[in-house]
Amino acid sequence: MSWYGSNPYIAVLRPKQWTKNLLVFAALIFSIKIVTVAMWGKCIAGFLLFSLVSGCVYILNDYVDREADSRHPEKRHRPIASGRLQPIRALAFGCILLISSFSMAFILNPWFSLLLLGYFMINVAYSMKLKHIVIIDIMVIAFGFVLRAIGGGLVIDIPFTPWFLICTMLLALFLAISKRRHELYLLSKNKGEHRKVLEQYSPELLNQLNSIVTTAAIMSYSLFTFTSGHTIHLMWTIPLVMYGIFRYLYLIHMKGKGGRPEEILLEDRHILTTVMLFAVMVVVVLYYFE
Repeated sequence: MSWYGSNPYIAVLRPKQWTKNLLVFAALIFSIKIVTVAMWGKCIAGFLLFSLVSGCVYILNDYVDREADSRHPEKRHRPIASGRLQPIRALAFGCILLISSFSMAFILNPWFSLLLLGYFMINVAYSMKLKHIVIIDIMVIAFGFVLRAIGGGLVIDIPFTPWFLICTMLLALFLAISKRRHELYLLSKNKGEHRKVLEQYSPELLNQLNSIVTTAAIMSYSLFTFTSGHTIHLMWTIPLVMYGIFRYLYLIHMKGKGGRPEEILLEDRHILTTVMLFAVMVVVVLYYFE
């Protein structure tokens, strides 16, 4: 069991999924030449606040889905579904954490606190209703990634280009579609019992959607490197983006993975190395060639 797995109050926040909130640092990386210590501090605070609020969303989601999760081959081990954490105590813990997070976010940046509130409300709507609506469910997941990227820019007062936000949306759609495909693969014998929306998906449909978003993502990122206002040498990062997407597709189709992007990032050394090389290359290009 992991270091946090023995504590249900920490495990219910799903720390492994906090890697998704690293997108908050995107604005900082693409503004490396003007970065200050204060900006680093604000970004770290933004990352932590997004992680805590997303943890509150997970608490609510686990509370609502506790019966279905108890029958799921993997989700049945979650604190609420397994009975290690009483549902009422989990909700009380989440409420205290949520109020504290919003208060700290308002002190950090009022606009950021509003965005964080919008992020929470959208995710509540997802947990209650939107996750049962085909296509809308994956688009809401992707929109959450876009809000993370915008939030990272807000805390350090750095705007994003539309092309970057489009790239973020498309890559997030890719991850969301891949997650649904993995769920179909895992629960193919009784796919509607655990997540009702799976009844309206098929592997063929999800494969087609992935083909569309991966093509669009690569093209959008390529255009971003030429039109973002930064140095044209950003184009040398395009092969890394392509390899990362291709590697993920390989893991989906050949290894039956894709259900947990946060675990793939940490466990697949090819993906992890690609992400690290991409970050380093962007910093070097923007710092020395812009």
